[in-house]
Amino acid sequence: MKTLNEAKQNEKQTGRYGKDFGGQYIPETLMTELEKVTKVFNDLKDDPKFKAELNDLLVNYANRPSLLYYAKNMTEDLGGAKIYLKREDLNHTGAHKINNVIGQALLAKHLGKKRLIAETGAGQHGVATATIAALMGMECEIFMGKEDTDRQKLNVYRMELLGAKVHPVTSGSMVLKDAVNATLQEWASRSEDTFYVMGSAVGPAPFPAIVKHFQSVISKESKQQLQSKEGRLPDMVVACVGGGSNAIGSFADYIDDPSVKLVGVEAAGKGVDTDRTAATIERGTVGIFHGMKSLFMQNDDGQIDPVYSISAGLDYPGVGPEHAALAQEGRAQYVGITDDEAVQAFEYIAREEGIVAAIESCHAVAYVEKIAPKMSKDQIIVCTLSGRGDKDVASIAKYKGVDIDE
Repeated sequence: MKTLNEAKQNEKQTGRYGKDFGGQYIPETLMTELEKVTKVFNDLKDDPKFKAELNDLLVNYANRPSLLYYAKNMTEDLGGAKIYLKREDLNHTGAHKINNVIGQALLAKHLGKKRLIAETGAGQHGVATATIAALMGMECEIFMGKEDTDRQKLNVYRMELLGAKVHPVTSGSMVLKDAVNATLQEWASRSEDTFYVMGSAVGPAPFPAIVKHFQSVISKESKQQLQSKEGRLPDMVVACVGGGSNAIGSFADYIDDPSVKLVGVEAAGKGVDTDRTAATIERGTVGIFHGMKSLFMQNDDGQIDPVYSISAGLDYPGVGPEHAALAQEGRAQYVGITDDEAVQAFEYIAREEGIVAAIESCHAVAYVEKIAPKMSKDQIIVCTLSGRGDKDVASIAKYKGVDIDE
């Protein structure tokens, strides 16, 4: 297995992860723009002035550092490992997405761009992008699958309230993958004044590295916070995975710590063995889509298969290339959680800890419910709550047979 330093060197040189994944598979029209993005990112990411500007916004605008909260009630109820929750749901805009968006918006500003575009599934990345565009006085347009605009109406209204134009995408399955397609097409047609704020750890290089870099604040903080509280590293870090930005940020600072088990939790939907699932790492095969080589849900002809999850944010037919490599190398384990299990966890964490967590995050919570009782009481789990669940209350109520819409 590569060391973390070797992996970093590999991605810096080639934009690739492991033996098979990553790269740039895009139209020639975007290559010049990607080269500009790569250069400004490499020039600025370690620049003291840029880091100070980024940190100022993270602390004084996004409300970092986020809490590392000891879930005493869950720990006692489950009767095994001690459980800590990394509270990304307490960030401004209610999710981890703001970390990455602030960083990318600053890159856009340094490139002289006046307009931000983004894809969004559950709407949290769209809300974060619209928020920063408002703060920085930039135009903003968001592409969101029509099905997702219907099940995330609150976030659509929030984006519009912030001044963004929301485009419901009616092509394909009308979900996240189709929103990414539409955003890439828009960027190719108007890159001169526009920056594509990629929301997950996917896409052509350098986007997976950019997203990881800005989301790594999650694991940097959790490592320091747990050292302060417990004087040690966790035994396990758990995070939900769609494209994988929250998880790669949660894992980043632990990848070179082999004693820490990394677990990504995918959306199994109606079951990993059904055709109503989004468990890409368990079910997917190697392919090329959205500018990258990774694992995708696809048929024998390489056509992308429809995927399904109760969670709009995990309803994606692929996974970021570094997650594919981590799975291939055995450094991280990836497991599936069904809709029913995630909804049960949504209710469980609300009752036990008084936290209404995003349905995406509740996939990770459901796995913690399963694994914690099998671990000893002197072991520690850190589970990332990627976002808050206000956006999901109506859809979960409907799933349970209760209509709370007026």
